[in-house]
Amino acid sequence: MANPTTQQIAELLIGIARAQQAVIDAIESQKAGYKQTHLGPVLTTAAKIRNTGHAPTLMDFPSRVLLAHQGRNPPDLAQIVRDLEALLSGQTAAPAAAPGAAAPGPAADASSLDMT
Repeated sequence: MANPTTQQIAELLIGIARAQQAVIDAIESQKAGYKQTHLGPVLTTAAKIRNTGHAPTLMDFPSRVLLAHQGRNPPDLAQIVRDLEALLSGQTAAPAAAPGAAAPGPAADASSLDMT
């Protein structure tokens, strides 16, 4: 069995999210407001975006990729590869620091999918 690279896994995740986005867009065309009213809150919960002390995990990552598809621009493949490599190597961002803490961690990159 071949061992997939992180690049291939990232491409697969983007493809799956693109297919899910097509279904979401079809529902939105039939029921206006679906994305904002129903999908947004549930997807944010699945991605665990609002859990301030939660370090991103591999289980949250597909939801984060799909959430990134909700914007005008599709997610950046290179950034997804970097985020995936960080998750696979165990280098997740530390939980949110106390107010007044100095330098931000790796999650400070504006193009990162880490939305904690």
